[in-house]
Amino acid sequence: MHFCPNQSFIHKKHNLSVPNPPASASPAEPINAVSLRAFDPRSVPVIAVDSDLPAVAAQHLTAQALRARFANPPKWTPEVRREPKLDGRVPAQAAVLVPIVQRERPAVLLTERSSKMSTHSGQVAFPGGRVDPTDPNIAAAALREAWEEVGLSADYIEVLGSLPTYTTITSFVVTPVVALVRPGFELTLNPYEVADAFEVPLDFLMNPAHHRRHAMVGEGLNARQWFSMPYQDGPHERFVWGATAGMLRNFYRFLSA
Repeated sequence: MHFCPNQSFIHKKHNLSVPNPPASASPAEPINAVSLRAFDPRSVPVIAVDSDLPAVAAQHLTAQALRARFANPPKWTPEVRREPKLDGRVPAQAAVLVPIVQRERPAVLLTERSSKMSTHSGQVAFPGGRVDPTDPNIAAAALREAWEEVGLSADYIEVLGSLPTYTTITSFVVTPVVALVRPGFELTLNPYEVADAFEVPLDFLMNPAHHRRHAMVGEGLNARQWFSMPYQDGPHERFVWGATAGMLRNFYRFLSA
């Protein structure tokens, strides 16, 4: 992960009417994570924890406050925009949904990639994938992928806007689409792609005291930095890291600007 230069925020509103397509029977290549099979990110030293930065206050995490922030975005600088390039792959457009479930304590819906995936198995990720030529826009692609992966119906989703793109190590140019999700939905996981779906409190993720910096020393892909935000979910440690953590870090910068 590289720390980015100055970039401007682009905000677009989407007028969407997205039907619920049937769940895909074949696994899509995950695009917002580096493979856990390549190495164990938990073993890479933590070089810093950003406990000196302020958390986003609870009143700024409500549905009303989030709508207002996207309606009138501040001037801000995304902190992470690009990972090291793996090879000469042609960049491809992709979209992920950042679903904020409107519970009494708002939470972000995340997934764990299936062990059946040939790459990236076991990775914590947002629902998302490659933008198809038939998708009318980026937000529609994110909604379609969320339906195909976890069965989250667009009927429960209110798209707020998008964050700056994040380019992964596999050359996917990912647009995070932030949305509110009304409770009452039922999920149906696509077993070819998703092993589990779970929620992490938004205030936990928007508190830099939980943002850990990791660094590898070396040349090329062996010289990398990234964030992790491990969350203890009962008996499970949900190890949020890499691109997923990087996009959440940008969301923190957007809300705290």
